[in-house]
Amino acid sequence: MDIKLLNIPQMILIGSSSRNSGKTAIATELIKQLKNRSPIIGLKITTIQQKNSKCPRGGEGCGTCSNMKGNFELLEETNISANKDTSLLLSSGAEKVYWLKCLKTHIKPAIEEFMSQVPKNTLIICESNSLRTVVNPGIFIMMKNSQNNIIKKSASEVIHNADIIIENDFKNSINSITEKILKKILQNNISSNFLSSNTGISNKD
Repeated sequence: MDIKLLNIPQMILIGSSSRNSGKTAIATELIKQLKNRSPIIGLKITTIQQKNSKCPRGGEGCGTCSNMKGNFELLEETNISANKDTSLLLSSGAEKVYWLKCLKTHIKPAIEEFMSQVPKNTLIICESNSLRTVVNPGIFIMMKNSQNNIIKKSASEVIHNADIIIENDFKNSINSITEKILKKILQNNISSNFLSSNTGISNKD
């Protein structure tokens, strides 16, 4: 039975085909470009197959996910100086940043709980593949590392839904990639009222 997708038009969702594909780099650059035009909340999602299961990153892991309370857990990032993805999002200019840990079977109620705490008309920049299975965002960007032939299962399930696929060498062309994404955001009518003079982007091709 198909799940009815939640419409979150103010969300920019960024997925990746594998680790180290540039997901956080693009997210932080978008925050820097847009922070003066709209309040931004950053969100990183870690989905877990089952409690006390193998670490999704491989190895023994740190135990953070296995110690999750309940079926999902929402944690606010407050450390602006740590070398963590959530800290990087916060230091880039997001007003708040959260880490949402959840069982894959409970991702929909988890994001519903998150959205109940987010002020309306707030731009959300989120890192996740699995969220695309339950949410229809304003735009879905997939970072694809073609140099790595192994694509994560979570990415293979949703890559066909991507509005933009960015492949390889993003570090050397991050400005042009960001501009391409911003133009696509305008085409998708994602809060275009705050994407004008500050970005240098217009909705005319």
